Amino acid sequence: MDETEFWALIDSTREDAEGDPEEQAELLIERLTQLDPDAVMFFARHFESRYNRASQWDLWAAAWILLDGVSDDAFDAFRCWLIGQGREIFEHAVHDADSLADVLEGFDEELDGDAEDLGYAADEAYEQLTGVIMPDLGLPEAPEDPSGVALDLEDDEALAERLPKLWDRFRG
Repeated sequence: MDETEFWALIDSTREDAEGDPEEQAELLIERLTQLDPDAVMFFARHFESRYNRASQWDLWAAAWILLDGVSDDAFDAFRCWLIGQGREIFEHAVHDADSLADVLEGFDEELDGDAEDLGYAADEAYEQLTGVIMPDLGLPEAPEDPSGVALDLEDDEALAERLPKLWDRFRG
């Protein structure tokens, strides 16, 4: 499975689930179980590498603004959700977290921003296909701390300065 096929699966499941993250995860499992175990592992590698790439202070700040505060576990679920939004939104966000203010349509903090189940879809599909837990993906260990310049997420002034468009649209 290449990157284009990875994003096609993400997009088609999101569209078919009408943006519902739980439904998207269920559809993803269903579609992954139609593939062979090696393809599921390639999907998992693509997902995990993007998940690690999204571990950035600016994205944590974006999640904090969008969801009115997030723990580290909630930030993990946010990164899964961000991947689930598709390539365009994901790439915009990892290059410029503040660009989320321009690309998120109808964001609802009660429904959006949390897609933890997406992070387990490949594991579940692999186990259904093989009867065993997915082996190690062979990816480099993720850094302990997010990349970028750290900031105090409880400092509204710092958040507004770092991500002004997001702040103005969602908290201003």
